Amino acid sequence: MSATATETITATASSSLPLPKARPPKIDFSSVNPNNLGTLRKLNQVLFPIRYSEKFYKDVLLPEHEEFCKLIYYNDIPVGDICCRIESDPNDETKSRLYIMTMGVLAPYRSRKVGSKGLEHVIENAIALSQKKDAPKALESIYLHVQTSNDDARRFYEKHGFREVGRVDGYYKKLEPHDAWVLEKVLTESTEERP
Repeated sequence: MSATATETITATASSSLPLPKARPPKIDFSSVNPNNLGTLRKLNQVLFPIRYSEKFYKDVLLPEHEEFCKLIYYNDIPVGDICCRIESDPNDETKSRLYIMTMGVLAPYRSRKVGSKGLEHVIENAIALSQKKDAPKALESIYLHVQTSNDDARRFYEKHGFREVGRVDGYYKKLEPHDAWVLEKVLTESTEERP
């Protein structure tokens, strides 16, 4: 190659030609089903320091949990999950709450809005369910337990409108510390009177 050709390539490479715009990352969700249950198991093994029971994996497949149990994909790669269940409110039989059983994102994909998108998806579906007039029980809130040593998780949930409503001493039997905060987000849209 001649010196002139090399200089031209170097000059072109270092010039301020506009680069093609990078595509924004694609974050998608998939309902947990028998075909991808193995992916959920593998993610949970990597993300969490405890092993989940077979009952947990059967419960996430229940039809009423479909909108609340999701695998989270980043550019078509499974990188996280969020699994919730609907529970009766112990203080009012006519109301229910959504309990976040698990939520996690693989470390290399944190700070890329993956967890936020997953949580926002669940919150939007919870609000939609709380506004359904034919729902058997009013969905009033979303809550979860967070280990008291996990300040990052606490800040994450607080950023999304959760607040501490209690503390459970000895909640985690096999983890140190054993204590957990109870964080809750009230679904204000659901507090309106339903006909």
